[in-house]
Amino acid sequence: MVAYDFQLLLKYLLEHGVAWAPSQEIVYRDQVRYTYTDMYNRVLRLTSALKQMGVKEGTKVGVLEWDSHRYLEMYFGIPGIGAVLHTINPRLSPENLVYTMEHAEDEVLIFHEDFFALVEQVRPRLPSIRNYILITDKEKPDIKEPALSLSKGVDAEYEEFLVGASPLDALPDLDENTQATLSYTTGTTGKPKGVYFTHRQLVLHTFAGWGSLPDICNYGPMGKHEVYMPLTPMFHVHAWGVPYWATVYGLKQVYPGRYDPEMLLRLIVEEKATFSHCVPTILQMVITAAEAKGSDLSHWRVVTGGARLTKGLAMAARELGIKITGGYGLSESCPLLTISNLKPFMEEEWDEDRQLDWMVKTGFVMPLVQIRVVGPDGKDVAPDGTETGEIVVRSPWLTPGYYKDPERTEELWAGGWMHTGDVANVDEYGYFQIVDRIKDVIKSGGEWIVSLELENLLSLHEDVLEAAVIGIPDEKWDERPLAIIVPVEGAEERITAEAMQEHLQKSVADGVIAKWAVPEHYVFVEELPRTSVGKIDKKVLRSQHQTGEL
Repeated sequence: MVAYDFQLLLKYLLEHGVAWAPSQEIVYRDQVRYTYTDMYNRVLRLTSALKQMGVKEGTKVGVLEWDSHRYLEMYFGIPGIGAVLHTINPRLSPENLVYTMEHAEDEVLIFHEDFFALVEQVRPRLPSIRNYILITDKEKPDIKEPALSLSKGVDAEYEEFLVGASPLDALPDLDENTQATLSYTTGTTGKPKGVYFTHRQLVLHTFAGWGSLPDICNYGPMGKHEVYMPLTPMFHVHAWGVPYWATVYGLKQVYPGRYDPEMLLRLIVEEKATFSHCVPTILQMVITAAEAKGSDLSHWRVVTGGARLTKGLAMAARELGIKITGGYGLSESCPLLTISNLKPFMEEEWDEDRQLDWMVKTGFVMPLVQIRVVGPDGKDVAPDGTETGEIVVRSPWLTPGYYKDPERTEELWAGGWMHTGDVANVDEYGYFQIVDRIKDVIKSGGEWIVSLELENLLSLHEDVLEAAVIGIPDEKWDERPLAIIVPVEGAEERITAEAMQEHLQKSVADGVIAKWAVPEHYVFVEELPRTSVGKIDKKVLRSQHQTGEL
């Protein structure tokens, strides 16, 4: 070839951001504040130190860390030399944690001091790991202190690791199809499954993601003065890839560390965060703290995903001035697939209530994404907003398969389309709405009852903070829905099953749901169980109620 074969590499995102905004701030809690230039120099030191440690192309480097400026450095530095960044979910059980690290064949582990006891517990079962690097938030850590002693198997402390290395002149050239990241799903059955992505996939995802948000949350364009603060853990599918967007465009970035409601709210207000993303549970947590503090959040725009954004939660967010919208993706898809932007005619012709109905939908496809909703016969369902089927998808940034698992990879990619396991409909405007997971659909008397629709309707009652609906055994109908409800504070004494039924009957009268879909059974609880990424854990709820007893 005569022409230069330009490779899509993560290093080019970093280099552009530093060139554009060398003095832009990156903030970590109330502890660190530095510039893009500082960050870039630290990335070059990190890569140099890793190479001196023997890390090379293909080496798996595991990371156990909270959301931080250091994690951002590792997002670029570890893949930047051709190694593989394994973002480890610290909320996994020790058994699954060991499984993922063994399966990945991690050789280096970088971990925060908060996980010291956990690492000590699992270390004997991880023979592939030859080097341990400790992260601490102490201002001047001393590696010789007993808590951080080399005798404990710590080879280096992160800050000292960087200081002791001469920075590389630049990140090396690589093939764009070099694997960059690896993470594991928190599946509800069986062992966690590994999903992996290349430099090329992450770069394409970055630009398609940014391109799908010209009017993020339908409240004006994203601009160069945005202040980005992730509220999706950085161990979870690259924090939805948004740190890469923020870096390439030189935005101010704020990293909150371990999620604490008071710290999150303080950073949002004091650092004037304008854009975040999170699961609905985290949004609920911030809203509750904001209501208690009387904070002004009118500058804050939020995209939610990972679970359905109920209209009730969206309305509560709006009351605080938060500009809210929904999106959709999954671990296997890098993750973003859709965003609930409104089309121009919707903004011009519809009232705010109808607009909100579409802004909490699963959304419209991003550029370079193909989505179909197919029935059991493999044919597309009618675009009528009613007929349901499974979402299948194609895109250049989907995982090629499950890591070292050819059997489940074939199931995932059956027929050349990635199967999501999500049941949805599509309306006349091309917007998708997930109505349930295939495994969560309640089969009652030969009919399907969709739990997410019932949860959405229950969320609109003023006394309901959160709701989950599952199927429980029933002798006559096979399954019937059970509504498990967390009341708002102060409503515990007055909320009743009769009130909930009366509330849902209004939706029956309006033709929103069928009469037979209304639950007979209600349980009121203080909180709902969560998965490691903050979603309601219906597996636990089904286990608790598998006998049908309330």
